Amino acid sequence: MNYVTDDTMNAYLRTVQPLFDGVLGEIQREAMAADVPIVPPEVARFISVLLTMQKPKHILEIGTAVAFSAGMMCQFLPEDGTVTTIDRFEVMLKDARVNIKRMGLEDKIKILEGDAANILPTLEGPYDVIFMDAAKGQYQAFLPHCLRLLRVGGLLIVDDVLQGGTIAQTRFSVPRRQRTIHKRLRNFLWDISHHEALETSIVPIGDGVALCYKKKEIEFKEFEEGEDDAE
Repeated sequence: MNYVTDDTMNAYLRTVQPLFDGVLGEIQREAMAADVPIVPPEVARFISVLLTMQKPKHILEIGTAVAFSAGMMCQFLPEDGTVTTIDRFEVMLKDARVNIKRMGLEDKIKILEGDAANILPTLEGPYDVIFMDAAKGQYQAFLPHCLRLLRVGGLLIVDDVLQGGTIAQTRFSVPRRQRTIHKRLRNFLWDISHHEALETSIVPIGDGVALCYKKKEIEFKEFEEGEDDAE
């Protein structure tokens, strides 16, 4: 997996910040050993701090993978808190179900199986935190739904937004097969950075994390393409 920080820095951070304990730590180690795409340790710890401060009750996750991040986020919920997580890949979900049972979180984590584009319009919310770690080319399309579902004062956390740093390059400097996602991600970053309902920071850890605080309720408006398309 590509990261925006170099290997030396990543290795150092992982010696300073320990992996998680217990079954959650076992799942984290297994996924890393098998090169399963879960959030890297330094991003997991960053999210942990955010959730400690936010004290969420209801979390929406877009992109379940093997349920490591869902299990990690459950640590910061009250007794009646929930994580609702969406994924469409059965190859991942079968492991996610096993891992949720291993962690004893069947009553806290609810899986919605299917395409997020179809599921998000059916949800009502509100959610205190939305964590998005799914198809990067769909982030912009999911944004209106996230804004509708997120409560004022809530956090939208979006993983893998910098494409290993190539997001800063022009479209024509990246391989042709990556240009569509490159354009869509740049548009997404522009939108969240200029939306009047959001206060946004883009943090260069892992492969980039976007952190958005919803400061007021407002109807989502599509943005016109801006500086991100100037090549």
